[in-house]
Amino acid sequence: MYGYIEHKDQVAKRLRRIEGQVRGLQQMVEEDRYCIDILTQISAATNALQAVALELMGDHLNSCVSEAVKAGGPGAEKKIAEATDAIARLVRS
Repeated sequence: MYGYIEHKDQVAKRLRRIEGQVRGLQQMVEEDRYCIDILTQISAATNALQAVALELMGDHLNSCVSEAVKAGGPGAEKKIAEATDAIARLVRS
């Protein structure tokens, strides 16, 4: 079972809200809105995505990685490597 499963509906709701923000960005471009206004909204959507990503990362560490570490063996090393790679991707974005 995945770490976010207990609040899956909340995560999905946040992602739908972000989807709406992106559609709003498309509309702003189609309406020839001011560049800075569009950039401001892009920043808001980016921050919202990052917040969801951090929440999911915490869930992953507290469930999937934690369980793998308790079980030990090569599965634990694999989960730690996956988490490390995911964190690196988030830091670069």
